[in-house]
Amino acid sequence: MDRTERLLTAPGSPTAVPEAPAPPTPGPEPARRDGDRPPPADPRWTRPALVALLLTTGLLYLWGLGASGWANAFYSAAVQAGAESWRAFFYGASDAAGAITVDKTPASLWLMALSVRIFGLSSWSILVPQALLGVASVGVLFATVRRWYGGVAGLVAGAVLATTPVATLMFRFNNPDALLVLLLVAAAYATVRAVETASTRWLALVGVLVGLGFLTKMLQAFLVVPVLAGVYLLAAPTGLWRRVRQLLLSGLALLVSAGWWVAIVELVPASARPFIGGSQHNSVLELALGYNGLGRLTGDEVGSVGGGGRPGGGGPFSGQTGWLRMFDTEVGGQISWLLPAALILLVAGLVLVGRAPRTDRRRAGLLLWGGWLLVTGLIFSFMSGIFHAYYTVALAPAVGALVGIGVTLLWRERRSAGPVERVHAWRAPAATAVLALTLVATAWWSWRLLARGADWQPWLRSGVIVVGLAAAVLLVLVDRLPRRVRPVVLALGVCAALAGPVAYSLQTAATPHTGSIPTAGPFVQGAVGPGRGGFPGGRPPGGQFPDFPGFPGAPGQNGGTGQDGGTGQNGQLPGLPGGPGSTGGQTGWFPGFPGGAGPDGRGTRGGGMGGLLDARAPSAEMTALLTADADAYTWVAATIGSNNASGYQLATRRPVMAIGGFNGSDPSPTLAQFQRYVADGKIHYFLGGGGFRADGGSSASREIAAWVAEHYSATTVDGVTVYDLTSGK
Repeated sequence: MDRTERLLTAPGSPTAVPEAPAPPTPGPEPARRDGDRPPPADPRWTRPALVALLLTTGLLYLWGLGASGWANAFYSAAVQAGAESWRAFFYGASDAAGAITVDKTPASLWLMALSVRIFGLSSWSILVPQALLGVASVGVLFATVRRWYGGVAGLVAGAVLATTPVATLMFRFNNPDALLVLLLVAAAYATVRAVETASTRWLALVGVLVGLGFLTKMLQAFLVVPVLAGVYLLAAPTGLWRRVRQLLLSGLALLVSAGWWVAIVELVPASARPFIGGSQHNSVLELALGYNGLGRLTGDEVGSVGGGGRPGGGGPFSGQTGWLRMFDTEVGGQISWLLPAALILLVAGLVLVGRAPRTDRRRAGLLLWGGWLLVTGLIFSFMSGIFHAYYTVALAPAVGALVGIGVTLLWRERRSAGPVERVHAWRAPAATAVLALTLVATAWWSWRLLARGADWQPWLRSGVIVVGLAAAVLLVLVDRLPRRVRPVVLALGVCAALAGPVAYSLQTAATPHTGSIPTAGPFVQGAVGPGRGGFPGGRPPGGQFPDFPGFPGAPGQNGGTGQDGGTGQNGQLPGLPGGPGSTGGQTGWFPGFPGGAGPDGRGTRGGGMGGLLDARAPSAEMTALLTADADAYTWVAATIGSNNASGYQLATRRPVMAIGGFNGSDPSPTLAQFQRYVADGKIHYFLGGGGFRADGGSSASREIAAWVAEHYSATTVDGVTVYDLTSGK
């Protein structure tokens, strides 16, 4: 370098190139809280295992699906109507002519009706969308749990959901619960994403998804709202008032997504739309807040066959309330296999997290799923109105998530051995002990549940308890065993925990289910009431409903056998054998049941069991009668009760008017309206049998039946009383 160059580059020279500043001395990284750390990297087998889980779930839910036929014909008829008429599609009407709607909001019907429009009307086109909703629910639950706890926790959660017996039942059935579960699990996923970055968009999506849940099954969707809102308010990494404003915005999104359909229906004149089934005043708001809302909690459901506010629950469609309702003979086999494990692991997980910072994600996830389980479970346990065991499918995602999260957290704690963890050396053996205790409790409870159906696969009961206890002992000693033996210990534990629910799920998938009150699993000794105890088709062998005065085969209150159509006092179901006789009086009636009232007010033995809980399958003779000259009428027939009407409608593919809605207790149509329809030549036949009136409600259906019997001649076809409304008496 010459002298000129040295001058130009010398320090202080105008053209000197400044020296780069020395790099800072590296220091210790800021400590990261455990709850903010991403979960450990997933094992390489996680993705193939997820694919296998989803494929197996799809096989379980689709296997032999068509054997259930129309499943719940009440909803299948509405799906058929929606596939024929866009007006019926929008309102969720029971028939294409739009006389009355089902007693739920119609979102779940929309999916099935679109499938029927594309593929034609069949059992598969109705039920396959439900099965796919189940597979999607398992996938979304995996994704939700995996974000904060890792792929293994997500796989466990998904497997528990997929194999819960009531989930297998509902994802193979056409009730609204399948779509409701998917929407609520998706709302939980959106909550997790919102908590991570205090995202307003994700939180608004939570509101939209819960609002769609309302359009699926009304207020049941709102049970998780306090939990989702509370978790965000606690754990989102932003200021308090911003969190409050975001929650208000999410509430607005919920109101819009749930309320747009309600607003349209309420604003459309009643004469321009179907009657709102399940209400007494043709109002969606009344339906949402009364019959399907607060009435389910208090039992005060006007026009229903439910609890009526009786102490301890009431009626055969309500059952006994109490702390142990989720474990009793009616509900236990549906949902409670891993419920004790979920509760134990929830408590253990919260203790493990300890006094974590406000934004700790581990605690937030435990509170989310634990709150979901406790709030929904307690409401189900103490609601006095109509309650069916299949409602508990709403608990299955929370049970699965808590089991997956709890097992994963405790297993990691058991393996911890770093210098910080040594300060709390007791935690590792305590985690191992809790895991072993949880496995013992799960095996013991499976043993108890399997004992309720002692005649069904008795070897399974012994195998579960033996394998479970052996696996628990080996789990305590697992660190002293060779490394290659540890997967065997874990496999034994999984087998002991899931053998019972998997067996029940396989039995459920192999059994056709029809009617309004399906149950999962084999016959259970001691379960009572219609649909209790896993009776195929929603009833026990022989169609008998023991232990309920007024049911066929049940004793009347006067001590009689209830077989003679007697007049036992205070029977819960008047008009049935053993219950009060019904002659068209004020006590309520079961037309078409032995000992029930016929359309003319006299007892009749026609009509079979169709009418209240299930649809009647008409003979070829009846179908031919109804379809003759069908194009000349708006409704080929009218009959009392939606289920009774649905059987005829699905057989003929023609509108059949369901007088009085599901129970026959809605004021639709009134006698004057029905007389006008008949005078205008819109209804061809009136069919006897079906329907039920109890706990108040309208007497219009009884008035219509009496008027028809007085003015028209009766004939009998296929054991059913038929009145031709186009001819005089």
